[in-house]
Amino acid sequence: MARWSGGLRCLLLLAAIAFIYTQVRLFKAQSEYAEKISAAVEGENHCTSQMQLLIHQISMQKEKIMALEVKAKQQEEEGEQLRSLVQNLEIKGVKNLFQQDQVPVAAVVIMACNRADYLERTIKSILKYHASASSKFPVFISQDGSNSDVRTKALSYKQLAYMQHLDYEPVHTERPGELIAYYKIARHYKWALDQLFYKHSFNRVIILEDDMEISPDFFDYFEAGADLLDKDKSIMAISSWNDNGQKQFVHDPYKLYRSDFFPGLGWMLSKTTWDELSPKFFLTMYTYWDDWLRLQENHRGRQFIRPEVCRTYNFGEHGSSLGQFFHQYLKPIRLNNLPIDWKSMNLTYLMEDKFVKHFADLVKGANPLYGTDLILKINNIKGDVRIKYRDQPHFEEIARQFGIFEEWKDGIPRTAYKGVVVFRYQTRQIFLIGPDSLEQLGIQNY
Repeated sequence: MARWSGGLRCLLLLAAIAFIYTQVRLFKAQSEYAEKISAAVEGENHCTSQMQLLIHQISMQKEKIMALEVKAKQQEEEGEQLRSLVQNLEIKGVKNLFQQDQVPVAAVVIMACNRADYLERTIKSILKYHASASSKFPVFISQDGSNSDVRTKALSYKQLAYMQHLDYEPVHTERPGELIAYYKIARHYKWALDQLFYKHSFNRVIILEDDMEISPDFFDYFEAGADLLDKDKSIMAISSWNDNGQKQFVHDPYKLYRSDFFPGLGWMLSKTTWDELSPKFFLTMYTYWDDWLRLQENHRGRQFIRPEVCRTYNFGEHGSSLGQFFHQYLKPIRLNNLPIDWKSMNLTYLMEDKFVKHFADLVKGANPLYGTDLILKINNIKGDVRIKYRDQPHFEEIARQFGIFEEWKDGIPRTAYKGVVVFRYQTRQIFLIGPDSLEQLGIQNY
């Protein structure tokens, strides 16, 4: 009996120990579970707080989006009203310009943006000589953007028609560091020329900029040029500009040339040429529209008529080009001041088949000059002079000695005709002749 009682006590002790152990494990598990619940509750509270913050931010962004949508709609409505107003003004202006039955020679468009003072100076210069030619040359102002001073100035002249180009599309430059302004200028050019050729059905357009003055014979010059443009399809445009037209390099206001280099700065082109250029104009994202026209793939061997003495003067020291080369090349330009009757003159020598021989005779009549110290040697020679250059670096070296433009574009020096650059030195003609220029001119044994 005593043994059974001792065994029972052992069993009870073991059971007590097992119970205590179980309770300890249970307490530990409950504590861990309580900690996890506490962490979960804390995490849930944090998530709830973050969710509420996110909902608040989304609500704020939604309000901003709604506000922007309202503002965009208002701007669109205002833009539509402005476009409608401009169209009405343009229609009225064009009707006023076309009261006569005469077919215009060309529309003249002044490309403007945000320089009201420059625009006024340009308009005054044009109107000074425009009265007698108004029916032949209707004048438009094409404004890029919404500068109120420019618009007010343009609309103050009843003799002129007004167009406005509103471009809200973002500009993506092709290369780092490029100015957005040049891309917007190119868009404006395409839009304005499309308007004048396709909406208003002009056969020719003269492009001016809002920082130019014109010569007394400007309109007569382009009227005579229009006849050349129609008859000779190897002429791409008529220009009023000579890149080497600085006072010290020109002499004869009656002298005209053909050139393989597009001069720009006051030029006329025909609708047939624009029909070709418009679909691809600036599609290559070329920074400068004028350099784009100088690419051989675009001018395709066609040439340009240019004067020795400029018929436009560019006074725009401040603008998109930031005054580049203004004091060296633009400010010294000589503007013709003679009223020349170009329509009474025989300009058939400028036709493609005749000009090659005409120009070759001028080159053959010049005295050849070799070696270095060219200016010193020229002073000891009478008459015109021709100097042969080997390549572009050699040309640039010679150009620097005289002070003319050194620049080439797509393999062509500025003003060149078949590689020959001609300018004046003390009233004499200097011909800088390329390595194969004589061959192109059909000159042998010289």
